[in-house]
Amino acid sequence: MNVILQKIHKQFAQNVVLNGVDFELLDAEIHALMGENGAGKSTLMNILTGLFPADKGHIIIDGKTLQFNSTHESEEYGITFIRQELNVWQNLSVLENLFLGKEIRTKLGFLNKIQMRQLAEDKLNELGISLDIDKLVANCSIGEQQLIEIVKALMTNSQVLIMDEPTSALTDKEAAILFKVMHKLKANGVSIVYISHRMEEIFEHCDRITIMRDGVSVSTRLIAETSFQQVVRDMVGRELSERFPAKTHTIGGEIFSVSKLSGKRFQDISFSLRKGEILGFAGLMGAGRSEIMRGIFGLDPLDTGELYLNNQRLNIREPRDAIQAGIGFITENRRDEGIILDFSIKENIAINNMYHYTDYGLINKRAEVDFVQKLADKLLIKMSSLNLAAGRLSGGNQQKVVIAKWLGSMPQVLIMDEPTRGIDVNAKREIYQLMNELAASGMSIIMVSSELPEVIGMSDRVAVIHEGQLMGILEQHELTQEKIISLATGEKDVVA
Repeated sequence: MNVILQKIHKQFAQNVVLNGVDFELLDAEIHALMGENGAGKSTLMNILTGLFPADKGHIIIDGKTLQFNSTHESEEYGITFIRQELNVWQNLSVLENLFLGKEIRTKLGFLNKIQMRQLAEDKLNELGISLDIDKLVANCSIGEQQLIEIVKALMTNSQVLIMDEPTSALTDKEAAILFKVMHKLKANGVSIVYISHRMEEIFEHCDRITIMRDGVSVSTRLIAETSFQQVVRDMVGRELSERFPAKTHTIGGEIFSVSKLSGKRFQDISFSLRKGEILGFAGLMGAGRSEIMRGIFGLDPLDTGELYLNNQRLNIREPRDAIQAGIGFITENRRDEGIILDFSIKENIAINNMYHYTDYGLINKRAEVDFVQKLADKLLIKMSSLNLAAGRLSGGNQQKVVIAKWLGSMPQVLIMDEPTRGIDVNAKREIYQLMNELAASGMSIIMVSSELPEVIGMSDRVAVIHEGQLMGILEQHELTQEKIISLATGEKDVVA
């Protein structure tokens, strides 16, 4: 299927989101669509799939000018949008999710579970994906839920697949399965729009790349004829001399320690954190990294173990205890646990920090606005107003709001779980710079990340987790992808 989006314009109120965008998807190609958060990528794809109409411009598919009035219409035509935010029902099984709204029934109107089961198993076998179709989705990992979304879309035999950050929650093994599926689909004539901020994936698996910036399509190039630096220049309008900023912080003595911690999906974890240090946590998806952090912060119960901050033993039973002790936690699940989408930017940032501007239980409104504005300015949050709903922001700016919320309380230890997941290269750079500044100010940071270049580029040391066990802690001079992967896959004898 050949798809041409021609001079597409879209404006919401006074905000011009798309200003004459051109985009072409050829038959049987994997076409990367990149741009900073807020560049207009999702809006463009939402127009293609009928979520809302363009103000001006044309959609031309196989030579015909078309406009879809709903996502149902575009799916019926063979165009499916697999969104970054998962659309699965936690209380249903994998099989029920795969056929939700598209159930197969017998002549008497009963569900034909035998046929649905056979079709689902055939599709999973065809794609090389291993999933228990009777498993409740609530018991599936984030990576498994992402695969469910992908399989659900492929059950419709779509001719155009739009994938928005599809590997952000997948393990390396699951991502490899996805890429194998993508190339198989391409060989069968399916066209794929691949929206991602992961340069390595794009350069390895895509045929062409279109860059958007500030609502305009800046360039379209063959992957074989471009480079990382050229892509960055097109995205941000300038060249980023280094992917990761130079470290400027000085590391002090031990400030926080964990001894023989055990809990949900992890056992006997011990490590220490020094003042002004960035300690990375690496491991495969499902290794237990996030569960360790949730246990430290009091979100999940601990079975055994001790926590010490400034040589004082902590008794953390719930997040309130951790916050009062001086520990902050930026969760990996930003939209469900880190931010309230319907609340304004001001309300989201202020919610953790009321003690800064209350007198005798009354909120000083002017002091509140001044406090929030300073944090928003510090993090360079792009917004029209502090009163804008957080859900209207791009992913990168939503993440900055979450960080601002915690910076207001200035914790001694800040846990950052996947701090740059799903955000663009320029927003990543800004967050990296902020992390370095926080470390330089004396804050200690624990960073969980699934991106090895990020782990190596930002960490002073790296703790590697495998199946709930701490396999080792690598010093900065020992950090290589090979050593981290070896430990993450269970190899204990890694030569320093």
